[in-house]
Amino acid sequence: MTTLEAREIFQILLRTYRDTLENQPSTGRGSPYQVLILTILSAQTTDLAVDKVRNPLFTRYPAAISLAQAQPEEVEEIIHSLGFFHMKARHIIGAAQALVDRFSGEVPSTIEDLLTLPGVGRKTANIVLYHAFGKNEGIAVDTHVKRLAVRIGFSDSPDQDRIERDVMEYFPKDNWGLLTDLFIAHGRAICIAKKPQCPVCPINPYCRYYHEIFLQKNT
Repeated sequence: MTTLEAREIFQILLRTYRDTLENQPSTGRGSPYQVLILTILSAQTTDLAVDKVRNPLFTRYPAAISLAQAQPEEVEEIIHSLGFFHMKARHIIGAAQALVDRFSGEVPSTIEDLLTLPGVGRKTANIVLYHAFGKNEGIAVDTHVKRLAVRIGFSDSPDQDRIERDVMEYFPKDNWGLLTDLFIAHGRAICIAKKPQCPVCPINPYCRYYHEIFLQKNT
């Protein structure tokens, strides 16, 4: 994989998914507080599912101070449909309490501070920084990004931190946040886990998986 090929992949994905990103559920939109809480809730579930609890959750808890004072059972009732609701309720209440106690109720805008919040790892921190503050500090390596990075040929590592570093080397910093969203969109639409739709993939000329695995199996 060359840098020029990587840039071409970016442009193809951007043309393919521009409308998809503009019309996606509102999980990544709103105030920094809303983006943080929704991103924590989005672990191991869909954006559409999270979007359904958005209004009832923020109507009940419109700011960090109100969520910090919430009873876990009340939060669990609202987010029950998302799965892992006991843990997620604990994380978002704990994050809100940390915001109130240490950041005057505001979401911090540095990765170092975000990583001190309950329920926030590098993936969540990178998403919050990009969607809430427009900052490109890294690539959020979720299951889709991890799968695409290895299949396309950006990385050979199973380690999320290493994958993030490997992928970042191919793209300018200003593209990192948008690239994450494009990879996720492509992972959901075409490069799915069990049966990737390689024949219709717009980036298959550049994809290692397509040339080394798919074509070998189908010729």
